[in-house]
Amino acid sequence: MTSINWELLHNEAKEIMLKAYAPYSKFPVGVAALVSDGRIVTGCNVENASYGLGLCAECGLVSNLIASGGGRLIAAVCVDSNGNFLSPCGRCRQLLFEHGGNDCLFMTPDGPTPMSTLLPWAFGPDDLEEHKK
Repeated sequence: MTSINWELLHNEAKEIMLKAYAPYSKFPVGVAALVSDGRIVTGCNVENASYGLGLCAECGLVSNLIASGGGRLIAAVCVDSNGNFLSPCGRCRQLLFEHGGNDCLFMTPDGPTPMSTLLPWAFGPDDLEEHKK
């Protein structure tokens, strides 16, 4: 099991948050995650004048994960402009679950919490495999 440096993840999330493109909401978000091979991947939100087309920070993180070689997410930290921990939206919980599973840890104000708590009874790849049988 890879050791989780939560302070490093928090700092990486704060650093990438500074690169967010949030001219409409003025709500920059950054996220950093530890990958199973020890890499850290990051993402920030990218808004769009057509509001519904904006990308959450977790979308960028998952894209970065896949583009840099894939792997499984072990732990993640998401922050606002003040470095406060943020909860992922429903769509992003699903994205994180797809690439980290039930055991992926997500930092909350109360401490690390597994995805199984943030997204109970989640639908994922295993459900699709079960359907094929």
